[in-house]
Order: sequence, then C-alpha cells, then structure tokens
Amino acid sequence: MNPVAIGLVLVAALAHAAWNFSAKRASTGGALFVWLYQATSAVICLPVAVGALALSGATPQWSWLLAAGVSAVLHVAYGLVLQQGYAVGDMSVVYPVARGSGPLLSVIAAVAFLGERPGALALVGAACVVAGVLVVGLGGKTLQLGPSVFYGALTGLTIAAYTLWDAHSVNGFAVPPLIYFCTGAVIQSLILAPHAVRSRRRVAVLWREHRVDVLVIAVLSPLAYICVLYAMRIAPVSMVAPARELSIVFGSVIAWRFLREPDPVRRLTGAVIVLAGVAAIAAA
Repeated sequence: MNPVAIGLVLVAALAHAAWNFSAKRASTGGALFVWLYQATSAVICLPVAVGALALSGATPQWSWLLAAGVSAVLHVAYGLVLQQGYAVGDMSVVYPVARGSGPLLSVIAAVAFLGERPGALALVGAACVVAGVLVVGLGGKTLQLGPSVFYGALTGLTIAAYTLWDAHSVNGFAVPPLIYFCTGAVIQSLILAPHAVRSRRRVAVLWREHRVDVLVIAVLSPLAYICVLYAMRIAPVSMVAPARELSIVFGSVIAWRFLREPDPVRRLTGAVIVLAGVAAIAAA
C-alpha cells in the first residue's frame, strides 16, 4: 500500500475516533444535532471548495452534483443511525461493531462488484483488522447488548454503502475529492434543514450545550473523510477501507480513558490484532 495513502489513513483514523467521542457526548441530540454539525461543516467547507475549484481550473460537471447528492443521502442516513446508536448503546460496542462490519462488507463488495483482486497478504490483513475489531467490541457479555450491536451493524451497512459509492465517484466520475466532499456537506445540511427550521428552539438549546462538540465534528469529520477520499485515489478501496479501521484502537482508548468503560485488557488485545492487520495491508 502506498506510503502516502497509509499516512492519510492514519490521520483519518485519529480524527474519526475523536469526532465520534464528541457525537457520543451529545448522544441525545438526534437528528437536530446531526443537522447542526452538518450545517456548520457546510459553512466551513463551502469557501474551501470554491477556492479549490478556482485554483484547480477544473470545469464543474453535472455528474459531480449527482454523485455528491447520492453521497449526501447515504451520509445523512449514516449520521442518523450512528446518533441513534449512541443514544441507546455504549461507544465501546457501537463504534467497533460499526467500524468492523463496514470494511468487511466493503471488501466483499469491492471484490464482487468492482473487480478488485487484493493479494493474499492484504486479505489476511483485512481479516485481522475485522477480527481485532470484534475482539474489542464483542468480548465478554457485550453480545447481550442487542440495541448496541444492532445499531452498530446498521451503521456498518451505511459505511459500506457510502464507501463504495464515494470510491466510484472520485474514480469513475473523476470528481476532485475536496470539491466532492464539500458539495456533499452542503446537500446534507439542506436535507435536514426543514426539520431544523421546525425545531428552532431545540436547535438553539443544543448549540448552547454542545457547541464545542458541534465544532469538533464539523472540522474533524471532513478532515477524516477527505483524507480517505484522497487515499482511495491512490490505493484500492479493498485496502483503504480495512486500514482506516485503525480508528478502533484510538476509539477504544478514548472510551476507556474518558467514558470509564471497562475491560482495557480485551481492548489492548484487540488493538494488537488490528495493528497486525494494518501492518499486513501496508506491506501488501
């Protein structure tokens, strides 16, 4: 795997774990909290996208808008399901189940539908990443946590869906990743805007209580995913999707250190397995 792609994926993993901690902190915010951070992200991203377009000299295509629109729908679904998962379950279960099932489905679909043929070492690495995630998230008695596992798996399904679509968009449609993500962020905020307008008072309360969390997600979520989009332009999605799940290591440490969630030995064991998988993917 390309060293630049590895660096991008590592930055994305750390940023992703950090913004998920903020999402957990605002777990009762629901769709309105999702709209708040998506709208804030759109405000931040729009001038960046305009500047990037002007500097690149590229001519916008209608296909770019279509691609970003589909991505926006998938990302809104992802945000809503994830937030509901954090409302009913623990981060130490929802997060690893989501991040584990997502790449597994992505690799299967990439091989089945995109014609990618990762080598044996890459497949072993992907398997190790998934196994490590499961050790972290499903050890002990957490299998009994039905809602946490359900929403984690459902989130993983949305992750696989947007990962495959976005990989197709930045490669098949040749949409510049930065412009693609920023356009999608604007469309995402518009999708939930009617609900936010009807609940203006609740939005104001959420902003007062969780403005720091909103800003953290609005900055780190785009940073994480733009890094992933660029990585997918220089490395196969069947390698990028599992490697980015190194975020589970960072997320597990955050959940243990700041949310006081138990069983650090199991988390460390799972983290070592994940790291071994990432190393195998990097060497492929």
